[in-house]
Amino acid sequence: MTDDKYIFLNRDLSWLSFNHRVLMEAADETVPLYSRISFLSIFSSNLDEFFRVRMPAIFAFSGITLKKIAIADEYPMDLVQQVQSTIYKQLEEYGQILTAHILPALKKEHICLYYGQAIHPAHDEAIREYFLSRVLSFLQPVMLRKENQAHVFLENNALYFIVSMEAADQPGKKVIALLNIPSDHLPRFLELPVINEEYHILFLDDVVRENLSGVFPGFTIRGAYGIKMTRNAEMNIEDEFTGDIADKIEKQLEKRDDGHATRLLVDKAIPQDIKHFVQKYFNLHAQEMAEGGRYHNLKDLSHLPDPTKGKLAFPKWSAAPHHGFSNQRSIFHSIEEREQLLHLPYHSYNYILRFFNEAAINPTVKEIYVTLYRVAADSHIVNALISAAKNGKKITVFVELKARFDEANNLKWSKKMKAAGIKIINSIPGLKVHAKVALVKRWENKKWKDYSFMATGNFNETTGRFYTDHVFFTSNPGFSLELEMLFTYLQSRIQPVDYGHIEFNHLLVSQFNMIKRFNKLIDNEIKNAEKGLPSGIIIKLNNLQERGMITRLYNASQSGVTVQLLVRSICCLAPGVVKQSENITVRRIVDRYLEHARIFIFHNNGEPLYFMGSADWMNRNLHSRIEVVFPVYDKKLQDELGHILQLQLSDNCKAVHVNEQLINERVPVNDKAALAAQQSIYEYIKGMEY
Repeated sequence: MTDDKYIFLNRDLSWLSFNHRVLMEAADETVPLYSRISFLSIFSSNLDEFFRVRMPAIFAFSGITLKKIAIADEYPMDLVQQVQSTIYKQLEEYGQILTAHILPALKKEHICLYYGQAIHPAHDEAIREYFLSRVLSFLQPVMLRKENQAHVFLENNALYFIVSMEAADQPGKKVIALLNIPSDHLPRFLELPVINEEYHILFLDDVVRENLSGVFPGFTIRGAYGIKMTRNAEMNIEDEFTGDIADKIEKQLEKRDDGHATRLLVDKAIPQDIKHFVQKYFNLHAQEMAEGGRYHNLKDLSHLPDPTKGKLAFPKWSAAPHHGFSNQRSIFHSIEEREQLLHLPYHSYNYILRFFNEAAINPTVKEIYVTLYRVAADSHIVNALISAAKNGKKITVFVELKARFDEANNLKWSKKMKAAGIKIINSIPGLKVHAKVALVKRWENKKWKDYSFMATGNFNETTGRFYTDHVFFTSNPGFSLELEMLFTYLQSRIQPVDYGHIEFNHLLVSQFNMIKRFNKLIDNEIKNAEKGLPSGIIIKLNNLQERGMITRLYNASQSGVTVQLLVRSICCLAPGVVKQSENITVRRIVDRYLEHARIFIFHNNGEPLYFMGSADWMNRNLHSRIEVVFPVYDKKLQDELGHILQLQLSDNCKAVHVNEQLINERVPVNDKAALAAQQSIYEYIKGMEY
């Protein structure tokens, strides 16, 4: 079967399927109430980003004829309609979960979130007081008239009311105004006095709504309808060698929130004549208008006040100690003794901080090399690197300034590090560096000792608390030599083979050998299956889209290789299709932590090969980024990874099968004991012996 006969699912519809899986957690009554509310927040936040990042591309594809699209199956002509229909159905379900399940469940816990219902008179005074003392100073009402049309701008994802009213001296003449809801200055929710032992919470929107007559004296208010504009977040940065890319990004950041509209979300209660007026006033196409509920930016539900102080959320899991490390000895001695593997967030992130902190103060450490993609806003790691530079060490840091939505933070740290004497390498034209690697070099007893750090996730202690990732430490000189080769390339752009004819033998590095090595590993499984030998592939990814790798997995399935995929979000492979992918299953896990690791296991006729790294199988990862995937040779560490993946493949509580229609099907429990992988992994790691 040739490539053009295979089925490739649309990436955007697949991503929406993942976001629906998030919504399923909000509907799951076995999930603690405030954790369900958090999933509602995550769903809403995800959808906002989808409209900022993906909808511009979807709109662009909608104008291309089938003849011009070589991949018409992946980008159908009715994609805009399919996407909008899918989102509409999901939002309807969202509203049903919130109003019919979450709000009544809160009520049972004696918590009342006012959601469009009449406000108890006992709260009127507190609301009025808050409005007059805190809210009023931030309000900026604007009458929408033709003469000011060119000057009225809706900020990205900001909240507004469209207010319909009549002047007292001109009854019957409709006046329309725009009024901001100042959630960028004030908390989205107001806690009100307790009544009959019941807590009451009010949206900031309703604080404003209840006091509109005070904002528009002399007018009779006929209605107020929430709206929100979402704008294109893509930045057009020319990839060229001339000029300072940091300056270019800084200039583009100033324009990001001024991008073209991708959606104007309006309260579905808005009258059609006012909706039409708003569309015309802001020069929008009909497809850019979307109807929603009474309240927007429900990602703010993550900040819903909790009078129970966490009793209605997932109980916190304290990080398990890693017995391969000790506070009584240097972390470098532990790594020299044997390779070490962290499983985050089940293990503490403190071991990573120790790695950099000890490197900063250890007098035998002479050089540190790091790639940074996304770092914490108040990064301990970057501060350690600054301290190391001030201690006279040679520090080289590659900072990816094009990491979407982290550009400003990365620019800030880049400037601070440069000022501290750190050698900063900024973005490569045409490429993003997404690898998560570091190299520490010690000079001891007249020889170098090198320590390699390679991970599946970012150097970010904030996300490290709720992203599942794996971090590998080794003093194997083969790894450090190849990391040095990589850092030499990042600084000089000289291909490794051009300065010593050395190739990457251990590491799989995109732009160099990654695709070739993955193809070889899959081919080996195909050959074994065709010879009647045991075969199998287990791959865990965030996203699977690249058609070449999907085709190789289809080839493997057709040869009888069992392929088990754990794919968190985008999956363009259609599983279970007869004569194409009938030996492939796709599972998706959504639970308290965000599954973020990338792991690859190839059966290899009973001598399994294990790899981990930063690379998803997306076009961007394999063709326009620098990614690093690394082998795990240590049998004990292989067993750890294998056991963790088997727990995930056995999950029948939080895992779903994803079928060729992109439907999330619950894994049946049948007669098996219930198994939630994250809970089981936590218990496994707590009980580890070293």
